[in-house]
Amino acid sequence: MGKKKISRRDFFSYSAMLGATGMIGSSSILSSCTGKDKGPVYTPLKQPGEYYVPELPDKAIEGKPLKVGMVGCGGRGSGAIVNLLEAADGITVVALGDVFADRLENVRKMLAEKHNQNVPAENCFVGFDAYKKVIDSGIDMVILTTPPVFRPYHFQYATEKGVHSFLEKPIAVDSKGYRTIMATAKQAKAKNLSVVTGVQRHHQRPYVEAFQKIQEGYIGEITGGNVYWNQGMLWYRNRQPGWSDMEWMIRDWVNWKWLSGDHIVEQHVHNIDIFLWMSGLKPVKATAFGSRQRRITGDQYDNFSVDFEFENGIHLHSMCRQIDGCSNNVSEFIQGTKGSWNSATHEIKDLAGNVIWKFDEEAAKAQFKQQNPYVLEHVDWVNHIRKGEAHDEAEATGISTLAGVMGREAAYSGKTVTWDEISAAELDYMPEKLELGKMDMSKYTVMVPGISEAEKLQQRQQRQQK
Repeated sequence: MGKKKISRRDFFSYSAMLGATGMIGSSSILSSCTGKDKGPVYTPLKQPGEYYVPELPDKAIEGKPLKVGMVGCGGRGSGAIVNLLEAADGITVVALGDVFADRLENVRKMLAEKHNQNVPAENCFVGFDAYKKVIDSGIDMVILTTPPVFRPYHFQYATEKGVHSFLEKPIAVDSKGYRTIMATAKQAKAKNLSVVTGVQRHHQRPYVEAFQKIQEGYIGEITGGNVYWNQGMLWYRNRQPGWSDMEWMIRDWVNWKWLSGDHIVEQHVHNIDIFLWMSGLKPVKATAFGSRQRRITGDQYDNFSVDFEFENGIHLHSMCRQIDGCSNNVSEFIQGTKGSWNSATHEIKDLAGNVIWKFDEEAAKAQFKQQNPYVLEHVDWVNHIRKGEAHDEAEATGISTLAGVMGREAAYSGKTVTWDEISAAELDYMPEKLELGKMDMSKYTVMVPGISEAEKLQQRQQRQQK
């Protein structure tokens, strides 16, 4: 029997059926209903086995008891440790570390009162070197949730000691940190360690299923996209009496570029990462602008707009803003030769605007009890540890992080910045001394792109003198 074309009506009828049953692991092959006339409707971007799809059971597998420590007892750290306890049985919290004793004690009290986890006083460490003491306390795994400037060095030490790491995003703020992350990721693989990062959308059911569909060819070849994190002003801390320069900056860390990387790196890395993950591409250069208009503390911008160009010439528009009273949007959109995907609706549409796939939330709830990606990322982490399998998310997240750094530096300078330039740059945000004392605050100013009229005049005079 000869091959038969699938009619538009049959195609969308079958697509709708897949949408109703299309949980993770569903078939990527759409075929005619004749039985013999089978054939793929879509040309896959990658073949199964060429990309990683996490197993996302409600809870991690049973296995050997695991001891965990945490470095960084702020809001994200306290959330992450609870997520881990919800993700797996047989977990004991044995050590905590933070620069500030009050932060540590808050988490210690919460763990004892709400989760029956009693961390002994001798395993509670305060100071900039607390991470070493936590990692050296006999733990199997460590949660690293300090301000991200410290992440590369904490990860490096944990890997040297053979400890499995959870790295909250972003995992660096500058070029030196990026290179440290990439080198350490290779060492972690060689040691058969499991490393998971806090880009939780990689463990969020609708994103994971959309990733599969895109790899299966549902939108065709990717031609571009838009990613957004536009929201109101983020939290800040006014300086209190008795706080040194360093203490104030760390307690107010999301507003200082040396600690956070600026919000394009600290927060918007999620959205940039989605495009890199879905496309499998790496940006080669960025041209950008940004400004500071409403921010109250720190030295960061409060808005960025970046044009990323990729290896094959396609472009991604990246936009992020933290200003009250503006239109908000946290989502990703990817365009392909045959259709598009929108994370705001978790839908794929063809070029005519017809929905050919939509994440079935009700089916997901019927099949799984656990929907929280912050828990599911820890399920995946523990599963790899208990199976004795190496797992690396640091390398991919490192690339996404440096993409954010490249966009930031393009906006700060007003110049197009290439991947080769930023990856090799001597960009190091870490202060020479880490101590709770006075700092040279004149170093922490808001960046201004381009050159002024006075600077242009000075340049002309210098050329004339030569």
